[in-house]
Amino acid sequence: MSISRRTLLAAGAVAPLAAGLAPGRAAQSNAARFSLGFAPHEGSFASRGGLIEQIAFAADQGFTAWEDNEARARPVAQQAQMAKALSDRGMTMGVFVASMPKWAQSRPLLGANDDAEREAFLADIRSSVDVAKRLGAKCMTVVTGFRDPKVPLDVQTARVIDVMRRAGDIVAPHGLAMVMEPLNTRTDHPGVYMQSIAQGFAVARGANSPGVKVLADLYHEQIQSGNLIPVLDMCWSEIAYLQFGDNPGRDEPGTGEVNYANIVKWLRARRYTGVIGMEHGNSIDGRAGEDRLVAAYRAIDAQ
Repeated sequence: MSISRRTLLAAGAVAPLAAGLAPGRAAQSNAARFSLGFAPHEGSFASRGGLIEQIAFAADQGFTAWEDNEARARPVAQQAQMAKALSDRGMTMGVFVASMPKWAQSRPLLGANDDAEREAFLADIRSSVDVAKRLGAKCMTVVTGFRDPKVPLDVQTARVIDVMRRAGDIVAPHGLAMVMEPLNTRTDHPGVYMQSIAQGFAVARGANSPGVKVLADLYHEQIQSGNLIPVLDMCWSEIAYLQFGDNPGRDEPGTGEVNYANIVKWLRARRYTGVIGMEHGNSIDGRAGEDRLVAAYRAIDAQ
């Protein structure tokens, strides 16, 4: 997850398509609902109009969820409009970003000696509770900041656990959970503090709060660590939300090396009923790419 998401969503390089997913295949209107909670976002269906039109189109294709990293920054009236659109179509709201990092500045440093950035983070979490309620969201994404080269990593870990526990105390009474997102350092986010699902598991266990869980973004995990199904299995008790994206390219399933059909089979065996964010771009621009996106998710949903 990064501030340049919209650029990513618009860019996607053309990649080979999985067998049976022809680029020109048309997406159906008012199609059968997906059996898993795949969640597109603004930009997934950019040719169909603005935010509300894209939600309506996604619902017509059978998608049952939606996510919006930038929802917190939207005007209150637009948040309410989006929530109504989702409710009217029986769709679940996925994550939004509760505290956006300053990517260009490599901040915040939640494990640093200074308390100021931890307090600013907690202020963001407090103000995000109303956003979550307005949107009908149950989870909100948090990034645990960047590493401070001047502070021992173990000390930073203790401080991150402390601030996450405090943040959990804010959100848990409202039935909400923060989902911490580990990010890869090899391609997208050098210097971030949390770099693997396993590390997220350790912090969540340390925080010991129903309001502090892990977001398993499998694009990031594939780059950083791989071994996806065993990692999910080991860390499952602390994972509350998933995101898909193939690698390389960060586009729809079937365009890279990740066997998302097998991931889906594993999730079905686990009886996972939560949201799965489609945290990636489209490998082809325009409507052909949107049709291909729908077809890719139909293929893995059939597993």
